[in-house]
Amino acid sequence: MIVETGHFALILALALALIQSSVPIVGAARGERRLMAVAGPAALAEMVAILLSFLALTWAHVVSDFSVLNVVENSHSLKPMIYKVSGVWGNHEGSMLLWVLILGLCGGAVALFGRNLPASLKANVLGVQGLISTAFLAFILLTSNPFMRLAKPPLEGNDLNPVLQDVGLAIHPPLLYLGYVGFSVAFSFAAAALIDGRIDAAWARWVRPWVLGAWMFLTAGIAVGSYWAYYELGWGGFWFWDPVENASLMPWLSGTALLHSALVMEKRSALKIWTVLLAILTFSLSLLGTFLVRSGVLTSVHAFASDPARGVFILGILCAFIGGGLVLFAARAGELSAGGLFAPVSREGALVLNNVFLSVSAAVVLIGTLAPLVASAFGGAISVGAPYFNLTFGPLFVATLLVVPLGPELAWKRGDLAGALERLWAALAASLLIGLLVWWWRNGGPILAMLGLALASWVILGAITNLLARASFASVGWRVGLRRLFGLPSSAFGTAFGHAGLGLTLLGIIATTSFQSETIVEMKPGDRQTVGRYEISFDGLRAEKGANYRATVAAMTVRQDGVEQFQLAPSKRTFLTRSMPTTEAAIRNHGFSQLYVTLGDSGQTPGSIIVRMWDKPLVTLIWLGALVMMVGGGLSLADRRLRVGAPKPGRHARPVAIAGEG
Repeated sequence: MIVETGHFALILALALALIQSSVPIVGAARGERRLMAVAGPAALAEMVAILLSFLALTWAHVVSDFSVLNVVENSHSLKPMIYKVSGVWGNHEGSMLLWVLILGLCGGAVALFGRNLPASLKANVLGVQGLISTAFLAFILLTSNPFMRLAKPPLEGNDLNPVLQDVGLAIHPPLLYLGYVGFSVAFSFAAAALIDGRIDAAWARWVRPWVLGAWMFLTAGIAVGSYWAYYELGWGGFWFWDPVENASLMPWLSGTALLHSALVMEKRSALKIWTVLLAILTFSLSLLGTFLVRSGVLTSVHAFASDPARGVFILGILCAFIGGGLVLFAARAGELSAGGLFAPVSREGALVLNNVFLSVSAAVVLIGTLAPLVASAFGGAISVGAPYFNLTFGPLFVATLLVVPLGPELAWKRGDLAGALERLWAALAASLLIGLLVWWWRNGGPILAMLGLALASWVILGAITNLLARASFASVGWRVGLRRLFGLPSSAFGTAFGHAGLGLTLLGIIATTSFQSETIVEMKPGDRQTVGRYEISFDGLRAEKGANYRATVAAMTVRQDGVEQFQLAPSKRTFLTRSMPTTEAAIRNHGFSQLYVTLGDSGQTPGSIIVRMWDKPLVTLIWLGALVMMVGGGLSLADRRLRVGAPKPGRHARPVAIAGEG
């Protein structure tokens, strides 16, 4: 009965989404407030219906209801409870239900917290959200029903893909979807603004918290996914330029550009047309990522769907919303004012340059991701891998990072580049000195690595300098400067943390890729091997049994300068139901660095095994930097000035046709 209730709730959600996507938009076009007022209750009711449906599917997984096909294909009675729950979205049907749940939550949040929005704008925003929900709910019900029953239920399920039975993969999809779907609100605001004709600084203030929240969750999702691949797949890498990885990177780049563009629009009423276009393109890239993962065109641990009908349906959704958004933009963009003017050397100019680099970077990743798929569609075959992305994306992102510390030091409208460089000279000198010291310490190591470390230091020290300059330490002294520093708005710290986090991530990438030690060797009990500063001895193998797997575990002792430091236990697991092996890496932190050991196949000598070992300097800074960026986003989101929107319009106020010049 619970399963049928969940199915019915999903059908009810579709009916409510149809109402939400039509009645408020008609009401806004006619100026009828009663019709516009339908938007909020419809969005909240749809959210509740989808939540009920999701909880019903979760219940079926928790109690191992093997009369449901989705549970049979993705669960097992012996599976730990956390993976029974995460198995709900560890498959195509469940993950799409999670997608529409987050979409419903976003619509409900707009309905609850958008009370200061003009009535027509709110109606159109929720109407566009309803259109998106309608499309994806129809997709689920017509092609991906998670509540399909079996006439003859089996006694046991097929279990979840073993590589997905991990805490990292339990939280990675929800975080990623909160980012992807969060950008749908920015898209809805952009479409509503084009329909309503309200494009001004108040609009930017309304939309920026949604962009900031989506960006934070997407950053978290990418970081968690990267770390999961790093330790779970046993290959020792954190990024492979896989199309599925690129699918999340593209909206992150575009969303970062949108975040900065919305700031310019809010502060200076400039870049109006560009900001609206970026809002459309960012969600379009999120939809493209959904198509790549869910259509079956890619073979990946993330790509669950392989049914061509599903791919065609998602492609139709993709074309409808991307095409519809761009057509609406083309039809109305000519009627919109461009906004305020500014000099090339100004804070606006630095942010525009930042936007250009980020947008071109996203385009470069898009081309590299789609080129093999397009070639395959026409019968050809090309391979696009790390060399292409390193040679094209790398220089563009380096240029972006060079500009990052300069922007906050320039004044709005017209800045002084010489003055900004004068304030940043200490940061620049220290960054170059750090690069030279590492070059000397490494006896003339790779010059590109030294330049990369200097660039990362420039971004981090530049962020610190920006804060010190805002507090005027140089002119008022440390005592008054500290009072001023702690009196700065939280958004100032948010900017500094965001930029410093980016520098930390770059620092970790450069250090681990340039200076890591790697050893691949065949070892038998009693053998010792050196990697980096450590000596590792192989003490033997033992068998272990988990809830739904058997494991072969290697006992290893790690010594430094002959003194025992700690034990490691890398293993290989075989999951009983699917007879699928996985590699479990043994990882030990030392400072911000890691010792990383994995097991390979059996060696040629009886009782031996292939062991792969890395000593990775500063590797944890890659993910620590992402965490710092998220903290920066949270500080910006906590800024009271960001939460205060435009005054609520009077009862009989009507929206202005087109916003005036900034």
